[in-house]
Amino acid sequence: MTSSKRRAQIVSSLRTKGAASVRELAETLQVSESTIRRDLDVLDRNGELQRTYGGAALSPRSAVPEISFAASAEHDSAEKAAVAERAAALVEDEMVVVLDIGTSTRLIARHLRGRPVTVITNNLAVLDELRDDEAVRLCLLGGVVRRNYLSLVGSLTSTALRQVRADLVFLSCTGVRPDGHVMDDMEVETPVKQAMLESADRVVLVASEAKFPGTGSLRVCSLARVDALVTTAGADPRTLDVCRQAGGKVYIA
Repeated sequence: MTSSKRRAQIVSSLRTKGAASVRELAETLQVSESTIRRDLDVLDRNGELQRTYGGAALSPRSAVPEISFAASAEHDSAEKAAVAERAAALVEDEMVVVLDIGTSTRLIARHLRGRPVTVITNNLAVLDELRDDEAVRLCLLGGVVRRNYLSLVGSLTSTALRQVRADLVFLSCTGVRPDGHVMDDMEVETPVKQAMLESADRVVLVASEAKFPGTGSLRVCSLARVDALVTTAGADPRTLDVCRQAGGKVYIA
């Protein structure tokens, strides 16, 4: 059995039982306890479970399987395309930009093809968009690969971002609350987003109207930290006013 299949079975077992010890999992999967411990460490870093003393428990946010990148790309595709086109127009030639994970930032990358810019990203879909474009200088951040969502996360990603200074960061999110809090729902992604905030001179939040109020239980930042918000016409006007009052520009795609 491959490590990926074994880890999938661990998560499946926890969805049924809620928690399990290292010994139980080792006996069920017929591998050593040290192998299970390594698997649990990887799954914990990926936010798929929570390590406990002697075992693991299901992470609250993994009780419902995470939507894949491909499935997410199909949701609100017209709005995302409009947001991406408007956001890409903010990029000037020779700029250095950081592109967050997500389907909208992948579309931003598509609009940057052929332009003399530097793109820094942990988004493997952005890599696919720009890998053969000689005009774009492409820098891929390191980290743990989250195959389901085509991203790189973890301490290596955050450490690499501390070496970066960019003109713009395009930040994605899972929701923007009416009080102006920008939210996400994955433990492994939120620290990387917060590191991105510190890596650039200006922060551009890309969030179509479906993100208002959206979902998410982890606070990334407030709209006061955002220099510009690119969204679509159906976004909550009161939340947009919160952004403007905090000094941010609002662009309607």
